[in-house]
Amino acid sequence: MKLLYCALLLLISGCASRPVAKVELRPQPALQSSDNSTLRYPEVLHAYHLGRYVDPNDGLVMHEQHVVYRVEEISRWDLHPAAGGNYYPAFPPLDAAFSPAPVNDAVLAEVNSQRLATSQIMGQGKRLASSLQQLEKALQDSKTNQEMTVRLRSVVEDLRKRLAALEAAQVSTPTNLPPTNAPTGFDQ
Repeated sequence: MKLLYCALLLLISGCASRPVAKVELRPQPALQSSDNSTLRYPEVLHAYHLGRYVDPNDGLVMHEQHVVYRVEEISRWDLHPAAGGNYYPAFPPLDAAFSPAPVNDAVLAEVNSQRLATSQIMGQGKRLASSLQQLEKALQDSKTNQEMTVRLRSVVEDLRKRLAALEAAQVSTPTNLPPTNAPTGFDQ
């Protein structure tokens, strides 16, 4: 009977067992660099030179000149991969220059609308630059015209003064003067 139970137990255990998947564990390659400076940032220390001073906690104690060292930053892990190193062999870094941009209808529509807007802005900029050049030229012409107007007004004012002086001189001189060829009586 024992034999029957053992045979039955073997038969049942053989039917219920599942095949075990063979798992192969492979160690990951170690980092190529033996330099650990790319793994952690070092501590940052600063030295402070102190002169003679009285202790702020006890006025009866004076400290002589000495140096105090302070840890400004503790060491921490460098989470940025090195420029040439590949920390994750299973996930090589992607080069953005060789990977195509995701393209769908919405992206294409947005790119086209941005191109159209850019070309319109560029055209408006050219028109604005042209208008600005014309405005600068007109402003320069206006300044020149203003300077010439000021000069002409001063010349006209001078001519008016001279004309008034001539008219005043003509009124004050007698009209019955002898001709210039006639003897004046002073010629003897």
